[in-house]
Amino acid sequence: MAGQAFRKFLPLFDRVLVERSAAETVTKGGIMLPEKSQGKVLQATVVAVGSGSKGKYIQQNIRADCSNIDKILEPPEGQDEGVWKYEHLRQFCLELNGLAVKLQSECHPDTCTQMTATEQWIFLCAAHKTPKECPAIDYTRHTLDGAACLLNSNKYFPSRVSIKESSVAKLGSVCRRIYRIFSHAYFHHRQIFDEYENETFLCHRFTKFVMKYNLMSKDNLIVPILEEEVQNSVSGESEA
Repeated sequence: MAGQAFRKFLPLFDRVLVERSAAETVTKGGIMLPEKSQGKVLQATVVAVGSGSKGKYIQQNIRADCSNIDKILEPPEGQDEGVWKYEHLRQFCLELNGLAVKLQSECHPDTCTQMTATEQWIFLCAAHKTPKECPAIDYTRHTLDGAACLLNSNKYFPSRVSIKESSVAKLGSVCRRIYRIFSHAYFHHRQIFDEYENETFLCHRFTKFVMKYNLMSKDNLIVPILEEEVQNSVSGESEA
């Protein structure tokens, strides 16, 4: 059952889908989406295979400590910046599938009829000939599928050693669209967002990533995750 639900959200990355007991450990070939043990329920886990060496390097740093965001985002010496941004974006899309799986337990087409964040933000789905409104869960699936198709395109990304500047320029658009998944989860499914964020630090990492490389305007970063981090730090210092 979990595997069937999960397959709806799997974009076309070079990986395999593994179903396993939550108590088991899989070490084959790549990074597993973090998850907490929930008895003997079978859960779907993505394992990245065939990734470029830089993708594996990123995954190793995530496995070592997913909260050490500065370390994860720090490129090796001499690393091509375009390739580095590309590999990180592939990884973000891969891990966002895990959030999508969790969202589908309560993000239903009849309750979340639009892809919204705050009352000021309603997002149109670009997967159609003419962008239009989609239920949030469909928008999520369409957006991840579209990102996967672009990032796997031989036309725009024929090599993972060097990437043309015209192709790198497309990454900002992908970032803006997939960020909406975070914002919808934060404002409408806060418990799910918080649980996944506590496991992965994914929105923290994504926010710092797009700020580091100027891939999104700060005005569009509506999830106040860095502000909360600062407030918690100040609160901790005051108590000390």
